[in-house]
Amino acid sequence: MKPITQKELVVGYFKDNPSREIKHAEIVDWLIAEYKKRTSEVFRDPDRQIRSLHQSGFLIKVDKGVYKYDPDSVTETALHDFTQQQKDAILKRDGYRCVMCGRSEAEGVELHVDHVKAKDKGGAATISNGQTLCAMHNYRKKNYKQTEAGKKMFIRLYEQAKEIGDDEVMKFCEKILTVYENCDVNGHIEWRK
Repeated sequence: MKPITQKELVVGYFKDNPSREIKHAEIVDWLIAEYKKRTSEVFRDPDRQIRSLHQSGFLIKVDKGVYKYDPDSVTETALHDFTQQQKDAILKRDGYRCVMCGRSEAEGVELHVDHVKAKDKGGAATISNGQTLCAMHNYRKKNYKQTEAGKKMFIRLYEQAKEIGDDEVMKFCEKILTVYENCDVNGHIEWRK
């Protein structure tokens, strides 16, 4: 018997539960236990498989942490990755540095080439839609909207400048964070002067 892949297990669970809104905890708990039972191995990142199936159009995201499989609505979107030539051009254009923090591989960070507008939101695999991010900022961007990651970055920079008394950087950050406030962008993320 051929061993089951993690993706096959996720797909199978949703196909066995069509049109049912399934909460994140339920599916993850089941996947971890079932994969262990069938393979004696640990399913390390079920979230990635679920997210990938949503991005490709197989699953519908009903609400935060709630997904469903509707056999009549599967759209199977083709998500395009950058070619190696495009990655090389984007890295070169960005000076082989993270566009968020400016760090490079020479400083011990892993660099990723990322879609500015996400693939699952229709972002094309073009050089103009690419950016260089360190692994940390790429991970954060995936977990927050990019504007949230940016606001949090400027809040951190402001706090660091305040600790060392760097008035110039504090004023710079205040101006940018005031723009966030004036435009009512990410108001749920608070900062204090």
